[in-house]
Amino acid sequence: MDLQLSGSRVLVTGGTRGIGRAIVEAFLDEGATVGFCGRTADAVSATEEALGDRGAVTGTVVDVGDGEALAAWVDASAAAFGGLDSVVANVSALAIPDTEENWQLSLNVDVMHTVRLVRAALPHLERSPAPSIIAISSVSGRESDFASGPYGTAKTAIIGYISGLALQLADKGIRANTVSPGNTYFEGGVWASIETGNPDLYRTAVGLNPTGHMGTPQEVAAPVVFLASPVASRISGTNLVVDGALTRGIQL
Repeated sequence: MDLQLSGSRVLVTGGTRGIGRAIVEAFLDEGATVGFCGRTADAVSATEEALGDRGAVTGTVVDVGDGEALAAWVDASAAAFGGLDSVVANVSALAIPDTEENWQLSLNVDVMHTVRLVRAALPHLERSPAPSIIAISSVSGRESDFASGPYGTAKTAIIGYISGLALQLADKGIRANTVSPGNTYFEGGVWASIETGNPDLYRTAVGLNPTGHMGTPQEVAAPVVFLASPVASRISGTNLVVDGALTRGIQL
């Protein structure tokens, strides 16, 4: 299937590893021009160099918790690309323990970085022939689990925010969707850390997966890119759960 993304202009927050990097790679494979950001210069430059042969990609050091820096990156990228067609809010603070600091961190990084990215991108998306907004939430935003608290609540808020955006922006032709991954394993990721640091929790989590294993970043990236594409032109306001049947609630 041709996703009609060749030449499209895309921004992804947190594109140096894990799900974010897989999303960048998937867009590049479809012929898109991609800008991504990350917190550390070494990770950004290494990712940009590694993906340079894959397509047109630009990495920038940005702390998405800094609203002004995030908006400046969006505007500079739009100017360099000649506009924007899609934005993907991927960064999470992964602040799970129930502390005051983690509540503040989750609200500022997970929720407000999504809001600020959208606000900065909207003037550019309004000029796109096929504009799309995608936010990465989590199954922890859909049902209660061990990550309920700062992390899970922030992920629930993201789903609600994006659903509202879909309604508010429909008359402008701007689509907005959420993708909620289940357990996703990659080296250097949270589940790799839990595997060694809390093996009992890791075994329990794997045991809850009906497939018998956790997902991969690539398995999350593929539906993200599909939802961003013009092929998905009638899909807006949805929360696409990518979890291998991990969650059992009926999504009405």
